[in-house]
Amino acid sequence: MANIILLGPPGAGKGTQAERLVAGRGMVQLSTGDMLREAKTSGTEMGRRVAEVMERGALVTDEIVIGLIEERLEKGAPGGFIFDGFPRTLKQADALADLLARRNLSLDAVIELVVDDAALVGRIVKRAEEARAAGKPVRKDDTPEVFAVRLQEYYKNTAPLIGYYWAKKSLVQIDGMADMESVGAAIAKVLDKS
Repeated sequence: MANIILLGPPGAGKGTQAERLVAGRGMVQLSTGDMLREAKTSGTEMGRRVAEVMERGALVTDEIVIGLIEERLEKGAPGGFIFDGFPRTLKQADALADLLARRNLSLDAVIELVVDDAALVGRIVKRAEEARAAGKPVRKDDTPEVFAVRLQEYYKNTAPLIGYYWAKKSLVQIDGMADMESVGAAIAKVLDKS
C-alpha cells in the first residue's frame, strides 16, 4: 500500500498515470478534477458554486476541496490513495498532512511530472480536437484561453509545493514529456522503493 501525490500542471498526464495505477496496483484515485466535475453536475448549491468557479478557470476554495477529499478518505483504500490535483496550495498540503495523520496514514511519495508549457497547450488543443472528432463533448476548460488561466493559477498557487515536498525529502521528479509507458515505468520504480 502506498499513498502518493501526483504533481504537475494541467494536462501533464496525472489523470492518465493515476488510471494506470488504479488498474495495475488497485490504488484509489482521488482526482479533485473528477470530484469537482461530479459536484458541478450534481445540481446542488455546492455544485453551482463549483461550476461557476470552474468555468472561469479559477480554483475552487480550499474548504470545498478539503471537504470532498475528507469524504473520500473516510471510505478507505486497501491499495493506497493517489492524490491527483490535490493538494494545490501549501494550506491544502498542511490540511492533507493533518487528514492523513488523523487516520494513521502516511504520504509515501510526491511525484512531479515535469513538462514543457508550450507542449501542454498542444496537448489540450489535441484533446479537444479528439473529443470533437469522436462526437464527445469538449470540456469547457479545454480551450487555450481557459487553459492559460489554469496554468497561471497552477504556477502561482501550486508550484510552491515543489519546494515544500523537496524540503521534506518526499519529492521525485519524472520527465512528464516522455511517452506514457516510460512515465508509467518511472512511477512504478518510485513506488517499488516505497
